[in-house]
Amino acid sequence: MRKIREVLRLKYECNRSNRDIGHSCGIGSSTVSDYLQRARMAGLEWPLPDRLDDTALEQRLFPPTIPRNSSRPIPDFQEVHKELQSRKGVTLNLLWQEYKEQHPDGYQYSWFCHGYRDWAVRLDVAMRHEHRAGEKLFVDYAGQTVDIVDAATGAVSKAQVFVAVLGASSYTYAEATATQGLEDWIGSHVRAFSFYGGVPEAVIPDNLKSGVSKPNRYEPDINPTYNDLARHYQTVILPARVRKPRDKAKAENGVLLVERWILARLRKHTFFSLDELNLEIKRLLRDLNEKPFQKLPGSRKSRFEELDRPALKPLPAAVYELAQWKRATVHIDYHVEVEKHYYSVPYTLVKKKLDVRYTASTVECFYRNKRVACHLRDDRAGRHTTIKEHMPVSHQRYLDWTPDRFRRWAAKIGPQTLVLTETMLVKRGHPQQAYRSLLGILRLGKSYGDKRLEAACGRALHINAFSYRSIESILKNGLDQKPLPGTSRETTPVKHDNIRGAGYYTSTSH
Repeated sequence: MRKIREVLRLKYECNRSNRDIGHSCGIGSSTVSDYLQRARMAGLEWPLPDRLDDTALEQRLFPPTIPRNSSRPIPDFQEVHKELQSRKGVTLNLLWQEYKEQHPDGYQYSWFCHGYRDWAVRLDVAMRHEHRAGEKLFVDYAGQTVDIVDAATGAVSKAQVFVAVLGASSYTYAEATATQGLEDWIGSHVRAFSFYGGVPEAVIPDNLKSGVSKPNRYEPDINPTYNDLARHYQTVILPARVRKPRDKAKAENGVLLVERWILARLRKHTFFSLDELNLEIKRLLRDLNEKPFQKLPGSRKSRFEELDRPALKPLPAAVYELAQWKRATVHIDYHVEVEKHYYSVPYTLVKKKLDVRYTASTVECFYRNKRVACHLRDDRAGRHTTIKEHMPVSHQRYLDWTPDRFRRWAAKIGPQTLVLTETMLVKRGHPQQAYRSLLGILRLGKSYGDKRLEAACGRALHINAFSYRSIESILKNGLDQKPLPGTSRETTPVKHDNIRGAGYYTSTSH
């Protein structure tokens, strides 16, 4: 459903062609046409209503249908294509009418058109690219790198050079970054849009891993963060086809110019920081853009001011904040993990898979494209951020795991394990926040045996180490089989109303 929503956005917000939308979303243009037709038949308008979640959208777009009669004759699309290419005035409607005269029980006109377009899109047709003002921005990395020397250690690192070129004017932007990773890749786009003072209709990248998760000639998979950037700037990502240099000729020419007019001139310089390198690149880039064309009047800058600048879409009010995405399964404690911190979601989503979007300041959780939780980012590892409204009124009614169940399991292993379990339950703000750690600790008995686990819990109590990693380390290193070091302090069990002791539990199994 997310892909269908993106199709509708690109059609009605960005006014893209079906072919461009299919290229961006990794689907055939005939599929795009089908989605749009279904949306029209369902009476849907853009933007979609907030209350329309993925389930309702799916029911509207794909109602139960009567199976088609598979015995209908399929048109000869190769002959159809030949007629369209070689005969003036021949249209699909005319060819369909001739097909229906020969096969009265054949397919209707809409299916005939969709079928032909789906067949034709597979053809290897060389296309001449005519670049309209403000339409496309081509982006790539230069093949050459620049050495950055650490002044303190003398170590040398390789700076990557990002290049962006506007299609109509060839106005060029370049900068050096430490890596070609996602953060640098997105940051370079943000700075490029700022340099141009506007946003193009489409961005054409190569199949770099940071931008395209899964390169494919027909169905490239765009990185979720890259798509997020496109939505923020109201543009569309159209990756160049694999092994199709004509798709990115502007980018390759721009890279060649940057290498010849900028990097070649810097070959004898020694740089000690990226900032120092970028200052020189900025200076030489100005010369490149103001250099007169040899066969055309003006320069890249003058053509940019004349053609591209007026046609670019305005920048959004806020600069894009880098957001990363991950798939996460909701644990039995109704929390999901992001960078070793745990954030709550509604308890009804236990064991469901969510899409998590996180920035430097926020964490958002989505289920079937509907936001179900939002938290301020917390970088403290191993801690929990819990919203009370996400907790069940009666935890036992919805989940099998309860504090008493953990206590019964621990009591069966031994008194030291029980004391450690009860201590961890009462030390957390909510007992459910200890479930994940306790589940891991008690399952260590299957690997090391209950006797060793009991000894390890005794040592953990002695040194006040109340975590799964501590007990796992004790067992891995065989410390549970060694006597405790002499100390004048005796281990005193934590006193709390919820700690009942081993005698409270009898033979009830966990």
